[in-house]
Amino acid sequence: MYDIQKVRGDFPILGRVLYDKYPLVYLDNAATTQKPRCVVDAMTDEYYNVNANVHRGIHFLSQQATDLHEASRETVRRFVNAGSSSEIVFTRGTTESINLVATCFSDAFMKEGDEVIVSHMEHHSNIVSWQIVAQRKGIRLRVIPISDDGVLDIEAYKGLFNERTKIVSCSHVSNVLGTINNVKEIVRIAHEHGVPALIDGAQSTPHFGIDVQDMDCDFFAFSGHKIYGPTGIGVLYGKEEWLEKMPPYMGGGDMIKTVSFDRTTFNDLPYKFEAGTPDYIASTGLAKALEYVSDIGLDNICEYEKWLTEYAVSEMMNIDEMVIYGPKENRDAVISFQVGNIHHLDMGTLLDRLGIAVRTGHHCAEPLMRRMGIEGTCRASLALYNTKEDVDSLVNGIRRVCKMF
Repeated sequence: MYDIQKVRGDFPILGRVLYDKYPLVYLDNAATTQKPRCVVDAMTDEYYNVNANVHRGIHFLSQQATDLHEASRETVRRFVNAGSSSEIVFTRGTTESINLVATCFSDAFMKEGDEVIVSHMEHHSNIVSWQIVAQRKGIRLRVIPISDDGVLDIEAYKGLFNERTKIVSCSHVSNVLGTINNVKEIVRIAHEHGVPALIDGAQSTPHFGIDVQDMDCDFFAFSGHKIYGPTGIGVLYGKEEWLEKMPPYMGGGDMIKTVSFDRTTFNDLPYKFEAGTPDYIASTGLAKALEYVSDIGLDNICEYEKWLTEYAVSEMMNIDEMVIYGPKENRDAVISFQVGNIHHLDMGTLLDRLGIAVRTGHHCAEPLMRRMGIEGTCRASLALYNTKEDVDSLVNGIRRVCKMF
């Protein structure tokens, strides 16, 4: 599908040796991905050669930096197939994107007693942001239940709607279970009730192609650092009809047209939601990352990661007392597991001493953990640069830890 060794050569950190003994096996990609050299080089070049504040300056460097920043916006637009670049808002990440919608949408369209529908598998960012609104405005969260295998109950979802439902906010892929939700159906059902839908794409965007027009979602959020780009940059896609009606998230800087002590008029989209100096260096890095995965091909990445995930699950299930959470089919490259009564923190700590990086804990999904009746898991999450040998190292490492107990 692609030359995996050539790809690995683009990521210098994968050549590290930990504890002066073990080659790094990086399996914490759901938390953040590593960065290819081209992303870091592009950002370094802009800092050294084009650094100037965007949008406001008439001098050459400012014009050039502005052109790069807006070209990055267009790259994002093409990547998610938005209809217009004015529908692409740069944020600090998925969390800020969701908070922006929760705050601005609720200010414009929600009052006491209104409801938002979320799911039982949401990341905290898609729960707490709505709870903050709930405390301020008296709205209520309704929760889509899940099966024991971690699949949304669509029939129960249909029954949650009533005249007070104002918005649906749901993850595309669970960061714990790897469940790939049928977001197109989730959006369709919401629209049948005249309700907009926000999709958290933090865990889906790095792994397969995104088409927001085909999905027909009203909002879509993702983070740069989870798709081989820099930290501190993210995207909110929003349909113009909603973004136009929503008030700004923050005030100051480039989100204004005119200011007096009597009133302020706000800028056009998307700048109305981009107060202050944007991270124009990070937007260049994000665009380079999106171009990088596009050159490899999202279909190729999806096919390869699906094969690697299936191989990992099949090998791990040969370990005595292994439990893997989530659906057996239609899952993304996330494997949350426990072995017998070995505490997930002990497992993760000992794997680390073998050079294997996994995530431990509740993965910012405490309600989901309580639903599954556990405190936490170990989580191995795969990316386009992981190999069969990485999986073998993980399996051998788990077996080695099991022997210690």
